[in-house]
Amino acid sequence: MTQKLPRIAIVCDFLTTMGGAENVVLAMHEAFPDAPIYTAIYNADKVPAFSKLDIRTSSLQKMPKKLRNYHKLFPTLAVKAMRKLDLSEFDIILTSSYLHGHQVTKSRPDQVIINYCHTPARYYWSHYDEYRRDPGYGKLNPIIRTLMPLMIPHQRKLDLQAAKQVDVFIANSSETAKRIKKYYNRNATIIHPPVDVMRFSPSRERNDYYVTIGRQLPYKRYDLTVKAATQLGINLKVFGNGPVHEQLVAMAGPTVQFYTDRFGDASDSEVEEALNNAKGFIYPAEEDFGIVTVEALAAGAPAIALARAGTLDIVQDGETGILFEHQTVEDVAAAIKRAEEITFYPSKLQRTAKRFNKSLFITKLRKVVTDQIH
Repeated sequence: MTQKLPRIAIVCDFLTTMGGAENVVLAMHEAFPDAPIYTAIYNADKVPAFSKLDIRTSSLQKMPKKLRNYHKLFPTLAVKAMRKLDLSEFDIILTSSYLHGHQVTKSRPDQVIINYCHTPARYYWSHYDEYRRDPGYGKLNPIIRTLMPLMIPHQRKLDLQAAKQVDVFIANSSETAKRIKKYYNRNATIIHPPVDVMRFSPSRERNDYYVTIGRQLPYKRYDLTVKAATQLGINLKVFGNGPVHEQLVAMAGPTVQFYTDRFGDASDSEVEEALNNAKGFIYPAEEDFGIVTVEALAAGAPAIALARAGTLDIVQDGETGILFEHQTVEDVAAAIKRAEEITFYPSKLQRTAKRFNKSLFITKLRKVVTDQIH
């Protein structure tokens, strides 16, 4: 008698913009192609890679489109919407979460929730003070600052309730595993996120410019990179868009160029071309993991990055890049100068990036899920 295969559902926070978390969901679906994908809000125009997949949305999708653009202002509504999802037909619920993706409800005791945690919500836990200083909502910042101390204790309580429902935690980095232990008092298996390292073709002869890439949010500190490049008079290509974009443009000198398109991030081909030929990649953010840092190495560009959090799983100082200690213009500038004195070999950098290949992620994830099948 053949054993009945378990039914699997994939659940994630939002599908409203493409980034590392969304690529994780795509790889999860590659690992389990029959699994439908549940999410709070789906904006099909912004995530074309999901167009042919079975996407099922929460009640928040019924909100007027203009309100949906401000979905992150309604955390309690998002939690309620996720808890109301009917997942009763599934045996294993595989969640990808950095906010409320794990806020699902078991409909029977034998269901298993496996949470791939990008980080326990930064707003509530590890970076609360930082977000309080600059929530990243522009003109709405004063209102958000006032509301945070009133709302966050309740959000933390809901988050801890959800964490108790999780049977297996997977962390995307050593740093995230530490946070899961600190805030949820749970152990986690580390599986680094999938990176499509094979799409890059590193050039042996490098050009004389540096690159930085990503969503231009306050905590990512792109201002340090722009200021350091301006101060040193080096060529810098800045890919991406976001709330602090205009500030970055205003502080940039003549050697800094900006590349944006209508989705807020540069097109893949432009980024590939830039990284394949770049002298280096500069990244001053404290990241939970940092997929773009792996992509830079895969393209043969050494990473000049902050020696904290997920970056420590990726970059070896003096070998695959330069690590700096403080988020200051002086530290970034000194790290760039140090990188100029070292010869990095693109082929070696690409080899080190292969340990983050998507096929490894899929193999490890399938094993975790298989281990839960009784």
